[in-house]
Amino acid sequence: MDNHGNVKNFSLDDDNVVVVIGSGAGGGTLAAELAKKKIDVVVLEAGKLNKRTSFIPDEWPSFHQLAWLDERTTSGSWRIARDFPNLPAWICKTVGGTSVHWAGAALRIQPHEFKARTTYGDLPGATLLDWPVTREELDPYYTRAEDKMGVTRTHDIPGLPGNNNFKVMYDGAMKVGYKKCSTGRMAINSETRDGRSHCYQRGFCFQGCIFGAKWSTLYVEIPQGQATGHMELRPECHAARIEHDQTGKVTAVVYFDASGKLQRQKARAVAVAGNSIETPRLLLLSESAKYPAGLANSSDQVGRNYMRHLTASVYGAFPKQVDMFKGTTMAGIIADEDAFNPSRGFVGGYHMETISLGLSFYAAFLNPGAWGKAFAEAMDAYNHTAGMWIVGEDMPQATNRVTLNHDVKDQFGLAAPNVNVDDHPNDIAMREYAFQHGEAVYMAAGADKTYRVPPYPSTHNLGTCRMSEKPEDGVCNRYGQTHDIPNLFISDGSQFTTGASENPTLTIVTLALRQADYISQQMQAHVI
Repeated sequence: MDNHGNVKNFSLDDDNVVVVIGSGAGGGTLAAELAKKKIDVVVLEAGKLNKRTSFIPDEWPSFHQLAWLDERTTSGSWRIARDFPNLPAWICKTVGGTSVHWAGAALRIQPHEFKARTTYGDLPGATLLDWPVTREELDPYYTRAEDKMGVTRTHDIPGLPGNNNFKVMYDGAMKVGYKKCSTGRMAINSETRDGRSHCYQRGFCFQGCIFGAKWSTLYVEIPQGQATGHMELRPECHAARIEHDQTGKVTAVVYFDASGKLQRQKARAVAVAGNSIETPRLLLLSESAKYPAGLANSSDQVGRNYMRHLTASVYGAFPKQVDMFKGTTMAGIIADEDAFNPSRGFVGGYHMETISLGLSFYAAFLNPGAWGKAFAEAMDAYNHTAGMWIVGEDMPQATNRVTLNHDVKDQFGLAAPNVNVDDHPNDIAMREYAFQHGEAVYMAAGADKTYRVPPYPSTHNLGTCRMSEKPEDGVCNRYGQTHDIPNLFISDGSQFTTGASENPTLTIVTLALRQADYISQQMQAHVI
């Protein structure tokens, strides 16, 4: 399933193609679905084509192979601006995007989370909004996505086995009174399915799955799209701006090809799926006399309401050996805290999910900049350490945003994106509560010591081109179609109205499936 031969080559002057920018969970899925409907698609991917056999189960070399390391800056009071000022997000620049890197947790957003403004009320400082789509409307597409991705504990697919990291978490969870702890719903094959291997429990899932057991657009959606003869993949092609005609409709994408030469691909429609930093950046870079604030930005909402979940962790050192790095990276989930329960001192909920880092990343993220006896003791106890990640719903804020930093240019001479974040008081309260309860889980399981790990660069980047019922409140409608420009679409996590407490990839795929149906209908009706 790693055959990526360009079975079709479209002319740069072909104005009947849909151009999809980005090949990750949103873009890769959308492109494949459109191609299956016999709609011609050109996929522009900034990263290289890496095959499964090239993945490196060694963290730092893999990081430099897969991660998006183009120039970026940060500002605001969030911890990232101090510890990782040039790496606000840990996402991928490769064919398949961050679906190569993700851990595989595939959870549906809960019904009440689609109605965050109604459920949580008017929270000062937060720009909460109800999604313009409901869980009931998305459920048929969630079912399709789960079947497509092979999500465990759905469609009679058994769960994955529990590794030591999970067994420690489960023991502590049961002892403190939690009820909902399992190896979770994961888009990682527990048995051979759809031509993909079962999981061999090798570990180092973030570095790419050499067996193809973990779902990724790299070796599932993209080859399927290419096989139709209606999709062309162009790796190492970095979109620079989107052009439009006098009526305001988009007409072409200008991009730098693999040799650094500027090209212009004409388009019938454009879908932007560059993740929640590059997507608003591209819209802002595409400003013109007609759209002086950037494309789809009459609401001044492009780039605003950036969310990234809480991203904090708790680790526990135990008397006996754990070897958390053996087995799936995200081997289990505690879901008891995902409910709306403001008596805890915050709105929204969170999940505790096992996480394992190799020794080199553990040293880098445990306490950035730390040194001395305490740090050395933590490193010595590595093989005896278990880890969990806190995935909580952070609040959207208008000032948490992606803007252009015109003082810093990338390798193409384009203004770099700046990511500004300040924690909302609700985020701070949730993180403190989650730290305490995560530590309690490990202490109940017999930990000698626990470690609170501050936020690190997020893989969950959401909300900068959000869906809204009213055009003035967001960037796109319930189908990801921009309010301002009918043939311009947002096709990634940028369109999330709020962040919810679940890992976002399943919902991104779900929305892409639904968007493909909508785009097809719009094209048949000659709206686009």
